[in-house]
Amino acid sequence: MIVKRKPKLLLILIFFSVFLIVIGGLWLFLCRPVNFFDHDIVEVQITSGTSTKEISDILKEKKLIRSRILFGVYIKLNRVSSLKAGTYQFRRDMSLSKIVQTLERGSSYNPNLVVLTFHEGKRITDYAKVIEKKTNHTYDEVIAVFKDRDYMKQLIAEYWFLTDVILNDDIYYPLEGYLAPDTYHFDNKDTYPYFPLNKPYKDLFVNEIHRYLTMASVVELEGTNTENRKMIVGIFENRLHSGMNMGSDVTTYYGLQVDMTQDLSSNQFSSVNPYNTRSTTMIGKLPIGPICTPSLSSIEASVHPTDSDYLFFVADKHGNIYYTRTNQEHDQKVAEIKAKGDWIW
Repeated sequence: MIVKRKPKLLLILIFFSVFLIVIGGLWLFLCRPVNFFDHDIVEVQITSGTSTKEISDILKEKKLIRSRILFGVYIKLNRVSSLKAGTYQFRRDMSLSKIVQTLERGSSYNPNLVVLTFHEGKRITDYAKVIEKKTNHTYDEVIAVFKDRDYMKQLIAEYWFLTDVILNDDIYYPLEGYLAPDTYHFDNKDTYPYFPLNKPYKDLFVNEIHRYLTMASVVELEGTNTENRKMIVGIFENRLHSGMNMGSDVTTYYGLQVDMTQDLSSNQFSSVNPYNTRSTTMIGKLPIGPICTPSLSSIEASVHPTDSDYLFFVADKHGNIYYTRTNQEHDQKVAEIKAKGDWIW
């Protein structure tokens, strides 16, 4: 009798081994991503109160899981306490475990999220265009806020570095130069944008914050990196202390509120306004306020300029900057650049 039972017991063991292998293989197959090569985003909305079975139905319908039953079994075996409501962005190359972990953790994704990026060297008017494009607020509405004196007074009371100097009637936009270049996120298109100002730079400032930001905004457009910006700031300081005007073309463009892509006439370059440092009325003066949003590089340059005896500089179309000491040397360098065909204009 004992001899006869051995083959039977062996068959049973083989059967169960094969069964476990098949079940294990099926489990692993069903837990795999539906499509390893499909990286497209599939948006899934799980509302509050949705049951596990209903969630499995949604995921199956979206072709994100291979089996509704396996989904439920997986939840029980792994003792998943709760699946959170929210809007999710899944992909069909995600495994079952990854999908469940995401549902258990919850989603911070907001389909109505508005992302705005403000770059260095741009003006308030550029930012207003970005806001108009990405939100439900018009360009004129945004500009009106940026010019609202009551709002500016509120900000002055809130931020240590804002003073009444920005309320000068001759300043086009009080917050020009004070907004921190960064990427900002807002809940939806109706939310009114609120932007942190340049407070990370507090340690650089001892006093005369408005002056530093104004100089930084000019050198932002005149230089290309921290080192040449430091040199250019030093040159501007030399000119101011020598009874000259700064003579910066970029301030003329801002004063006229035109893009720097167009040519200006000699009359425009000599036009009188509190921003145009080419004007003879601006001897020893900076523009009345910043002309763009400066980078940290430019702010550092404005605080720590390089000492030299240069009074002039000029750049070619390749970004090379040449420094000279006299007007004659400057004119000669300009002529050389033009003769090579490297003049920027």
